[in-house]
Amino acid sequence: MDLEQISAIDVHAHIEADHHHNFALDDQLLEASAKYFRSSDNRTPTIEELADHYRSRRIAAVVFTVDASTGLGHPPLSSEEIAEQAASHADVLIPFGSVDPWRGGDAVTQARRLVSEYGVRGFKFHPSLQAFEPNDRQFYPLYAALEELGVIALFHTGQTGIGSGLPGGRGIKLRYSDPMLLDDVAADFPQLNMIMAHPSVPWVDSAISIATHKANMYIDLSGWSPKYFPPQLVRQAGSLLKHKVLFGSDYPVLSPDRWLAAFADLEIKDDVRQLILKDNAARLLRLA
Repeated sequence: MDLEQISAIDVHAHIEADHHHNFALDDQLLEASAKYFRSSDNRTPTIEELADHYRSRRIAAVVFTVDASTGLGHPPLSSEEIAEQAASHADVLIPFGSVDPWRGGDAVTQARRLVSEYGVRGFKFHPSLQAFEPNDRQFYPLYAALEELGVIALFHTGQTGIGSGLPGGRGIKLRYSDPMLLDDVAADFPQLNMIMAHPSVPWVDSAISIATHKANMYIDLSGWSPKYFPPQLVRQAGSLLKHKVLFGSDYPVLSPDRWLAAFADLEIKDDVRQLILKDNAARLLRLA
């Protein structure tokens, strides 16, 4: 990847469909999330479509699916296939993997293979969809493997649009995505770089505290239009956390165009804007 040709790095883009016409979520959850985000974009772009979308904007993107086969009872897309296809678009795409943490030793084996054979740079977890408490020690062997492999663990935090508006939220529990559960993991695996995805509403102050306290913890700003960011997050992103905050959109439910247009209106210094949009991610992903 030629960083000189890239204007920004989006650390949060979902692959929602594969070339076998399989989808990451079932129809009900896809429809509910599209309604929640009020998105007019293609909800299920293939990796080729997503690469074209980002290339035309001179933006690089971290791409992944979520393996929530236990939590949702829905078969996942293949992280192996996503990584293989991303390699054909290495000028703009950076693959992350996903494993179901409930699979224990098999998840560890798959994670090691995804790094060693498929070149993934990190792993995406969604505790609410995967129905697990991240600080439960039964999942520690997985984190130990990721720490040893030197890859990133990206965790969904806060509210989720998946299941929003459905009876009981389709059984999806928000408490699993409280960022304070990740504070234990960050403390117990100090060499594991971690990203708390999204502004972590309603726990934004917790996320700010954790990112301030733990050198190995970062925040991505995906999933919310910047015009709705909590003011304390904007304040800290422009000062104390200026090296710890990352641009993320949550495409395809929130497009990078929509996110960047709103971000341009935030009162943040130009040098900090460059850190958030590109430089922090380039350093964390070891692209620079």
